[in-house]
Amino acid sequence: MHIGPYALANRLFVAPMAGVTDRPFRRLCKTLGAGYAVSEMVTSRRDLWNTLKTSRRANHDGEVAPIAVQIAGTDAAMMAEAAAYNVANGAQIIDINMGCPAKKVCNKWAGSALMQDEPLALAIVEAVVAACAPHGVPVTLKMRTGWSQDNKNAVALARQFEQAGVQMLTVHGRTREQGYKGQAEYDTIAAVKAAVRVPVVANGDLTSPEKVRDVLAYTGADAAMIGRAAQGRPWIFREVAHFLDTGSHLAPPLVAEVRRLLLDHLEDHYSLYGEFSGVRTARKHIGWYVKTLPGGEDFRARMNLLEDPQLQLAAVDDFFTELATAMDRMPVAPSMNDQEQESDLESTA
Repeated sequence: MHIGPYALANRLFVAPMAGVTDRPFRRLCKTLGAGYAVSEMVTSRRDLWNTLKTSRRANHDGEVAPIAVQIAGTDAAMMAEAAAYNVANGAQIIDINMGCPAKKVCNKWAGSALMQDEPLALAIVEAVVAACAPHGVPVTLKMRTGWSQDNKNAVALARQFEQAGVQMLTVHGRTREQGYKGQAEYDTIAAVKAAVRVPVVANGDLTSPEKVRDVLAYTGADAAMIGRAAQGRPWIFREVAHFLDTGSHLAPPLVAEVRRLLLDHLEDHYSLYGEFSGVRTARKHIGWYVKTLPGGEDFRARMNLLEDPQLQLAAVDDFFTELATAMDRMPVAPSMNDQEQESDLESTA
């Protein structure tokens, strides 16, 4: 699969998630089998580009190409300027955010709120494509099925975006109104795929190898984008890749391997955020790793009181070293339990 001139390693993508898919997390997921990852969204507001938050999001040091940056905003000229700014700072692909359902984003008419104003959405796409074209930088876009259950306009917008020059479309199978509640639906994704010639990526509730297989088959999508299921379980990408290739499951990772992965992840995390912020922003990642493990909740409560990165590293090291004496491998993910092995697409079609 290609995006513009870039050949991707596979068709398993990391979803852009604010506060999660920073450079260390993207690098980790790519190491563990993801073929592509998109950055956290970068604002189109010029006055915020020099803030520490934005500079961290625009930091791509050591990142495996292609480097994809997602931009968010509501003004076509500002979005074009933001695209040019990020290209100058190393972005090789620009992704437009029309999928975020967060109120703080949608209340400003950015993210998925743009789907409610089709002329503005198209104007933004045209401006960003025009800004990127001289540099040979492909533009992609992530959106939802529509604003609400009664206003699903993803197919109509997809056709317009393709004509405007967008080279890949990702569709999350929920409306803005749903947020992350209820179940994702895939009929709209299938309809978008049937309506355009550019690659289409399916996103939403992709939590197991079986679900990815069945959603790809059902929708005809070219790739799958995994988000929340990778939190605390970044090896899901190699599990899914193995299953798609062979039809069989990989054994869960060794506890000793996860210990090493997490410690390396934390070191990379501290290097980006510094000690004070790093130890605090790492807590959520650690919490996701240990959530389903024996003693995990008690450990998380203790770990959240630590304010020194060396103490945090030592606590994680001790927890997983002790865990390895009780169990060789991580437990099977809840989404892969027997009762969830069969796809539920038949009941939702």
